[in-house]
Amino acid sequence: MIRSLLAMLLTVGACKPTTAPPPPAAAPVRQTTPAPSAPAKPAERLKVKVLASVPHDTKAYTQGLVWSDGMLYESAGQYRQSSLRQVDPKTGKVLRSVPVPQKYFAEGLALVGDQLIQLTWQEGTAFVYDLATFSTRNELPYSGEGWGLCWDGKRLVMSDGSDRLTFRDPATFATTGGVNVALDGRPVERLNELECVDGAVYANVWQTDEIVRIDPGTGRVTAVIDASGLLNWKEAIQAEVLNGIAYKPETKTFLITGKNWPKMFEVVFE
Repeated sequence: MIRSLLAMLLTVGACKPTTAPPPPAAAPVRQTTPAPSAPAKPAERLKVKVLASVPHDTKAYTQGLVWSDGMLYESAGQYRQSSLRQVDPKTGKVLRSVPVPQKYFAEGLALVGDQLIQLTWQEGTAFVYDLATFSTRNELPYSGEGWGLCWDGKRLVMSDGSDRLTFRDPATFATTGGVNVALDGRPVERLNELECVDGAVYANVWQTDEIVRIDPGTGRVTAVIDASGLLNWKEAIQAEVLNGIAYKPETKTFLITGKNWPKMFEVVFE
């Protein structure tokens, strides 16, 4: 009897359902807030300090300006008046000049090795000249408008009157990239003549007295340069807008002028 009762109790105990203990409570997830990114450094505000001035041909509708080995090379525009020039920077005298065919409106200019590359406005053609002889070596096609051009040592940088800088291969003129330019988050349009200097791009802004310094890696304007007041009121009456930037690495100074200006100025930005 006792054995039967024990056996019954064991059987009931074996059949009793078991409940697994609840899992341990998960540790609370710690919410982390990403550190705010540092605000972009505001663009510097600089002015032009004039060191010297020389005469400039008032017939030159300046579209591009390049310094090389003590000489200036200038692209002058307008239909039926466009040309490529070599200019004495000490006197402003035009030492030699070759005309551009009349159907073309010459624009920006860049020096790549021993050749000069000159844009045209709406004709989709870049002329390639021999630096020593000014003879035409090649013509390179492209689409869109041509405004400014400079060489940064690895690639050409080109403007088209918008807020866009386009990078191009100097041998084929094929597009290799580009960047949109902005000042404090706002597009900077009408970018015109360009000069590449120490990893930055300096650009005239058409119809203004401003030059902007651009980081070509990001498109951010890092400095706005006020170049107003270079001409007196009598000179300004006959002149067009500021345009033309050339850098002299020997003195770390810039040469700037404008379309049909009577003077060219050697300056620093400070």
